Amino acid sequence: MTMEDRIAELRELREEAELGGGESRIERQHDKGKMTARERIEYFLDDGTFHEFDKLRTHGSHNFGMEERKILTDGVVTGYGEVDGRKVFVFAHDFTVFGGSLGEVFAEKICKAMDTAMEVGCPIVGLNDSAGARIQEGVNSLAGFTEIFHRNQQASGVIPQISGIMGPCAGGAVYSPSITDFIFMVEDTSHMYITGPGVTKTVTGEEVSHEELGGASTHSSTTGVAQFSVPDDETALDRIRHLLSYLPQNNVEDPPRVEPWDDPDRQDDRLNEIVPPSPQKPYDMVDVIDSVMDEGSFFEVNENFAKNIVVGFSRLDGYSVGVVANQPRVNAGTLTVDSSMKAARFVRFCDAFNIPIVSFVDVPGYMPGTDQEHRGIIRHGAKLLYAYSEATVPLLTVITRKAYGGAYCVMASKHLGADVNYAWPTAEIAVMGPQGAVNLLYSDELEAAEDTEALRQELIQEYRDEFANPYTAADRGYLDDVIEPTETRPRLVQDLEMLRSKREDQPDKKHGNIPL
Repeated sequence: MTMEDRIAELRELREEAELGGGESRIERQHDKGKMTARERIEYFLDDGTFHEFDKLRTHGSHNFGMEERKILTDGVVTGYGEVDGRKVFVFAHDFTVFGGSLGEVFAEKICKAMDTAMEVGCPIVGLNDSAGARIQEGVNSLAGFTEIFHRNQQASGVIPQISGIMGPCAGGAVYSPSITDFIFMVEDTSHMYITGPGVTKTVTGEEVSHEELGGASTHSSTTGVAQFSVPDDETALDRIRHLLSYLPQNNVEDPPRVEPWDDPDRQDDRLNEIVPPSPQKPYDMVDVIDSVMDEGSFFEVNENFAKNIVVGFSRLDGYSVGVVANQPRVNAGTLTVDSSMKAARFVRFCDAFNIPIVSFVDVPGYMPGTDQEHRGIIRHGAKLLYAYSEATVPLLTVITRKAYGGAYCVMASKHLGADVNYAWPTAEIAVMGPQGAVNLLYSDELEAAEDTEALRQELIQEYRDEFANPYTAADRGYLDDVIEPTETRPRLVQDLEMLRSKREDQPDKKHGNIPL
């Protein structure tokens, strides 16, 4: 064969590989409202930057009954490219090839991409659309899954790992995305579960749809497994790109700073009016976040799960920061099992990747009741305390209103190692709320009073004036200052700049034992 013949043969092989399972299967993928693996990668990465690995590989010899059905790429497209000029590794399951089922070579290709991403210190994005383990490969497919799980663990906290669920993801396959940092699910076309509706009905007699059992809505609002639920493939890929803009390439780099577009000294007068005069009246903490952070920069995470706490990424004078905030609009912002886990996981991610954390506090305590106690609020609530306490990134805290009892301690208090702690004049910092404290301290007097309610209100006001204010804490040095709400943004900008060189030594140990 001449060189021209060999080049022509190579080009034919490449074209064959790019067709995956063939035109008819590609058409079926489109009919379901889904992009193909290559279309997803092409859309996701900057134009012309994709470099593919192992394009010409096919499945190995351990495939019962599939010896004559070898297809190039073996059902997964892997490689690297750029997102906004920054290198990112990516793999995408190709559902047109054996239903995207995972076999030995399929797993080897993903592991190669993950290993290389670790070696060069770049994020990895996995786009999942797979029928699961390839039955014809038996234990080899199980071994392949486990090799991937092991690398997920090794990469955790070293490089950002992001999963897009764009089709089925069932059985053992769900555990790789669940170890990654963020999961995006596409509504109607994606689902995640250990056992599907058929097995569920056989074992339990329960009839349930794919969507109800493990759809995007279920996992973004009920279980919290997915951080994002989006309407289609394109939106998922757009939002993954946006998320990456807040993140560093790896755990030894700082997050990228963008050119600031907002005045660092801006003072929003709306902040002076945002906390209602009545301590029982709710308000939207997202309005506070939007007024303090760079305009339009807040990117909320887990928006539909445990809504009594808000977490997400934002920018402060162009710098990336994580935001954790109690939400008075939902259950008065109390801490619960779900909100504690949600916030703890976010705090630990930010700490792993050198992202400063700004906390806005308005929390009356932990949600009472047998439901929370029996679900383990003691153990799960301790996760958030642990996460803040072990964090070494800059921690900046603003108490806008209530900060009572153990919840005050947990929400990035000075005693857990926060660097800068402020309170607004509306802040109430005490062991418990005025009403509970008065009922406990003055039970005898209230019982003997002629007008119990009048005395109660009088005592509540006295308690609030003497104890439930920020000045006692400021006098003790537990607050660095009591500030006007409009001062919040410029003060935080200045403090973040001061803390950029923060270094903190920790005791030598393999790892702590967080109450999982």
